[in-house]
Amino acid sequence: MAYKRASTLMTGLPDQDRGWEEVQAKTFCKWLNTKLETRDLPPMSSLARDLSDGVRLVELMEIMGDTSLGRYYRAPRMRVQMAENVNLALDFIRARGVVLTNVGAEDIIDGNLKLILGLIWTLILRFTIADISAEGLSAREGLLLWCQRKTAPYSDVSVVDFTHSWKSGRALCALIHRHRPDLLDYDALPASPHECTALAFSVAQEHLGIPQLLDVEDLCDAKKPDERSVMTYVAQYFHAFSTMEQAEVVSRRVATFADVMQGAWVMQVDYERRARELLAAMQEQETAWAAASFAGSYADARLQLDAFHAYKAGGKRVWVRERTDLAALLGNIQTKLRTYHLRPWAPAEGLAQADLDAAWARLAASEARRSRSINAEIRRAKEALRVEFARRANDFEAELRTSATTLASLTGELEEQKERVAKLQLVLAALEKRLEELQHLEQECVEANVEENDHTVFTRDDLKFELELVVTSVVKKLAFIDNQIISRQHTNLTPAQLEEFESTFRYFDKDASNTLTVPELGAALASLGIIYSDEDIEAIHLQLEENFGAVNYSAFLTFLREITEDTTSPDQLLEAFQGLASDKPYTTEIDLRQALLPQGAIDYLKASMPRVDVDGLEAEAYDYEAYLTQLFGEGDLSMLSAASQ
Repeated sequence: MAYKRASTLMTGLPDQDRGWEEVQAKTFCKWLNTKLETRDLPPMSSLARDLSDGVRLVELMEIMGDTSLGRYYRAPRMRVQMAENVNLALDFIRARGVVLTNVGAEDIIDGNLKLILGLIWTLILRFTIADISAEGLSAREGLLLWCQRKTAPYSDVSVVDFTHSWKSGRALCALIHRHRPDLLDYDALPASPHECTALAFSVAQEHLGIPQLLDVEDLCDAKKPDERSVMTYVAQYFHAFSTMEQAEVVSRRVATFADVMQGAWVMQVDYERRARELLAAMQEQETAWAAASFAGSYADARLQLDAFHAYKAGGKRVWVRERTDLAALLGNIQTKLRTYHLRPWAPAEGLAQADLDAAWARLAASEARRSRSINAEIRRAKEALRVEFARRANDFEAELRTSATTLASLTGELEEQKERVAKLQLVLAALEKRLEELQHLEQECVEANVEENDHTVFTRDDLKFELELVVTSVVKKLAFIDNQIISRQHTNLTPAQLEEFESTFRYFDKDASNTLTVPELGAALASLGIIYSDEDIEAIHLQLEENFGAVNYSAFLTFLREITEDTTSPDQLLEAFQGLASDKPYTTEIDLRQALLPQGAIDYLKASMPRVDVDGLEAEAYDYEAYLTQLFGEGDLSMLSAASQ
């Protein structure tokens, strides 16, 4: 309840005293009301009036002293009853070692405010501030030193007294923030002293249980705030935070012990859980190794070796680290317990350090056995690969050698030879498939790092090379036989011509396909002295493809037969030249061009035929009869002449 400033008992006081007395009366009244509130007693509104019968004074002493003062008048009506009540309270105060000067029961009953305030200040000193001491200082100096130490980190706060140092409100906010930084943002305090002080009052009352004994005006608007009122209010901060710190110390001590025990318990549970998991994992690995078997192939052995290497590089290292960590964890548990003088801890049965060491030794022995078995299987599988590859390679080479011998020893009729060569082609086709199997087997050897093989001298590349040679020989042999059959059909050609034409065809058949491309055809004809332009060669090649399906040996031989017949028959050539020259004994370049001969043929004939002089002819003349005589000889010349006549 707000204190009533206007009191008849305060009339007559000098003006200069009335200001601080009003502040003190209000502050002390609120302070006393906080004591009454602990017993659910009604608050006071006027010190002079409410203390005059002594009842409240006795109640206050019982509250502050935490004891009963005995019987007293709870509703005194006479002055003597009031005096007994007041004296009972004053005697209690004196019994507590408090010296009371110039104050008696009559002063209280008569409402002498100055003396009443002095009495209450004495009570405040005795029951609130007296226990505040530091380094041998008085209560006031001790409280001031406490305030200075708590506000030292705040550069904008300087506490040198209990008057002017508190007018801005920042000192109160600093005390709150130092102990409870969560209650306000010191960097965001309002600039106004009134707002800052009001904020401190509000936070202290709502969150710290510190009643607001002062009004904002008592600090901010007073020329000099009342020192006793400020001390009374600030002392509540000291007690609130001291109680808080003591509670924090007790709580911290218990919490620390609880944390230690809980931490040790968590570590113990963690140790046993991890130890069980480690032992189970190692046992599972040993069981898996004991039950493992090999499929008999290198690939399976390699997979198991890779799995073993993965275990050593992965799982085992995890276990090594875990084993080391568990040993360290167990040591930390024992150290923590010894630090707090607690008994050592023994893990559950089967989980001690000795149990882990024994399990690890068993794992190491099992690991060694597993390594030896895998290595032995790897060696056996590699040798099996060598033997299998050697068997197949040697068999392959033997069959290939037989085929080559058969091809080289072919005799008899051409048709029979062709049939036997066709059978050899089937054998070689089967060998090509077996070569693929050898390649797969050789790849297995490479993957197994088998670099040497004492069971054979052949590699897959060796056999492939020899097979390609035999296949090529068979293809050439078959083409040769086909060409011989075709050559046999052209009886109008001499054996020398057939041999020349066949060898020319085989020479220019670069890819052994028994056919000639356009460039190959042109080169083959040119080697025989038959010259055509590129356009003519392409036209001839196209015509032969249309007639024979491809420019094979039969097409080539047929074309040569026709060309040879035209160019080597004397009578035909003579008739041709005579027709070209219009029966003149000579021919000219104009005659050759009118005959639409290729330019290459014209140039060739001009360079080859002998020139003759013809009277009245400006153009050069060429003696074609002399040219034919040079080609066919003297005997044929007479035949040509006779034929022409």
